[in-house]
Amino acid sequence: MNKKSSTARALAALGHEARLDVFRLLVRSGEEGLIVGEIATHTGLPLSTLAHHLRTLVAAGLVTQERRGREILNRPDFATMTLALSFLTDECCQGVTLSREDAA
Repeated sequence: MNKKSSTARALAALGHEARLDVFRLLVRSGEEGLIVGEIATHTGLPLSTLAHHLRTLVAAGLVTQERRGREILNRPDFATMTLALSFLTDECCQGVTLSREDAA
């Protein structure tokens, strides 16, 4: 998958407030991550709703999951996050100008 489509998938997944909250919570947790129950406690989301949102974040490559016995540990994928952010900012201020004076 190329950088553009990977970024589009990541942004689409983050386009829902609950998923954005979950992802930001996981980013704050760092590499240690959080189990599903802890995420539910912090966000107040019902487990079934949370599972749906986590599946979307995993499918977008923003979250990785690791089974630990009966628990599922969720971690942010910082590489995917960095890729999306760099796609948005790599060409910042690179000299694109108005093509018509009256466009502004």
